[in-house]
Amino acid sequence: MADNASQAADLSASKVQPKNPHQYTAFVPYEPKPGEDYMNAAQTAHFQKILEDWRGELMEEVDRTVQHMQMENVNYSDPNDRASLETDMGLELRARDRERKLIRKITQALGRIKEGEYGYCESCGVEIGLRRLEARPTATLCIDCKTLEEKREKQMAQD
Repeated sequence: MADNASQAADLSASKVQPKNPHQYTAFVPYEPKPGEDYMNAAQTAHFQKILEDWRGELMEEVDRTVQHMQMENVNYSDPNDRASLETDMGLELRARDRERKLIRKITQALGRIKEGEYGYCESCGVEIGLRRLEARPTATLCIDCKTLEEKREKQMAQD
């Protein structure tokens, strides 16, 4: 019995965890120097690299999905196999649709960097903050405005 448990543990430990496409790869957090201006050239370059790398990873995932779907384009005679394949394809397409929307947000964030508007709240104009942007590089609202927006959405859903 203990052997089965250890074998199961070995199997689960050996499995490679799939990447979450909605999270970008690790990066070194930006450490601002004392007196450094907010969203200076070094900071914008830091965030531009994060966004471009993330978009690149998502685009690679899209390419892999297209290749996978072309390879999986088979007709199964068994209705259960066909249903399973269609369910898998449906889930895959929904995930890619979410990624497509995320790619659009990343592209918009890169556009804000070029325009010099990145890092500032679209609602009130204050600094969003380096740590918030590192946690959510596509953020367009400061934490206060985002909290207020979420409260309004919650109230609207209750009405």
